[in-house]
Amino acid sequence: MRVIAGEARGVPLVAPRDRRTRPITDRVKETLFGILGDRVPDARALDLYAGTGAIGIEALSRGAVHATFVEHARPALAALRTNLDRTRLADRAEVVTDDVDRYLERAEATGDGRGWDLVFLDPPYELRAIVAPLRRIAAIVRPGGAVVIKHFWRTELPEVDRLRPIRERRFGETMLSFLEADDR
Repeated sequence: MRVIAGEARGVPLVAPRDRRTRPITDRVKETLFGILGDRVPDARALDLYAGTGAIGIEALSRGAVHATFVEHARPALAALRTNLDRTRLADRAEVVTDDVDRYLERAEATGDGRGWDLVFLDPPYELRAIVAPLRRIAAIVRPGGAVVIKHFWRTELPEVDRLRPIRERRFGETMLSFLEADDR
């Protein structure tokens, strides 16, 4: 696992040895950012269930101005912090040690999270870990912002007001679903 493009290109990333963290493969990450393209430079990114931080770090390396990483597992947090240090991107990042649902509830209530351009959601492969966060994300992503969900290919995503599906891409058992926020 490494950073694929941008200012930190080629920097190897570490991952915890536990089985709870499922790092994204370089192939999936390359496709994800190929589809996002021009949305990444100057974006504010939110990486939920961040794990190693590979997705948010790739966004920073490709020109995102800021990324917030939300993760609560200690081994993943240690890897994430190491990866931010290795890539020298920590100055444009915020690491939040919290449960994703609690973080989003607080961000929605306070308005602190309003204005995200890119939101990455890579939850455990359980539907309940998608539905509640997706409804809260709809309230805090900026109009025209993109939401990317990495999930088990058989999991059907719920319809959520303000978020419309624009593309899907399957890699074996992994699906990337791309949503865009309406202007409402």
